[in-house]
Amino acid sequence: MLNLTLKVWRQNNANDEGRIETYDAHDIPEAASFLEMLDIVNERILNDGGEPINFDHDCREGICGQCSLTINGIPHSKERGITACQLHMRKFKDGETIWIEPFRAKAFPLLRDLIVDRSSFDRIIAAGGFISVRTGSAQDANNLPVAKTRADAAMDAAACIGCGACVAACKNASAMLFVSAKAAHLNLLPQGAPEKNKRVLGMVRQMDSEGFGNCTNQYECEAVCPKEISVDNIARLNRDYAIALADEATV
Repeated sequence: MLNLTLKVWRQNNANDEGRIETYDAHDIPEAASFLEMLDIVNERILNDGGEPINFDHDCREGICGQCSLTINGIPHSKERGITACQLHMRKFKDGETIWIEPFRAKAFPLLRDLIVDRSSFDRIIAAGGFISVRTGSAQDANNLPVAKTRADAAMDAAACIGCGACVAACKNASAMLFVSAKAAHLNLLPQGAPEKNKRVLGMVRQMDSEGFGNCTNQYECEAVCPKEISVDNIARLNRDYAIALADEATV
């Protein structure tokens, strides 16, 4: 069992100033996940008549990307390649103090405590993160040959779960890793090629309108990404965006 001290960001709403509150997390099983630890603490807070700590979660399996927690100053914690829900308490030491805050970004307005609004990502996807196809029977896959290197790169980019850790880690709150991954997994495949330019222009312009910052290539995004998305996708997006702008200018 672990005895810990939690320093948790509490904020009633977006207009509230917010503050750090201290909680005693005693007798926490080492086998518990980080979110299970918060469940235990919340149950004790409720039993004492207090307001539980509000945090976002869903699958708790590292799939949905909802657990947007900054743990000791690092989105999803210092452990590589996992989300906060996959973090286990055995990674902490007895008597340790843990700081828990929400993802910080202008484009991720805070709703309450540790919950932020990431609907800006949804609007970026709506601006081009899809392909338009006719209904009817699917085309035989063998009629669309794809080089293995491109298929592998597309699959790697498609692993992005849209958690927003890349934005929270970036000093500029840039969404370039997210946008580049969502664009790449479509642009690299034949099905996405016809709308490639439209997709890139739409998604980048929506990203800018949402208030995300610019990329300065310091790679914090790749370092905290739970799916280890490569910054190579950002270089690919910059190239595709330049080509799309040139083609647009000639129309």
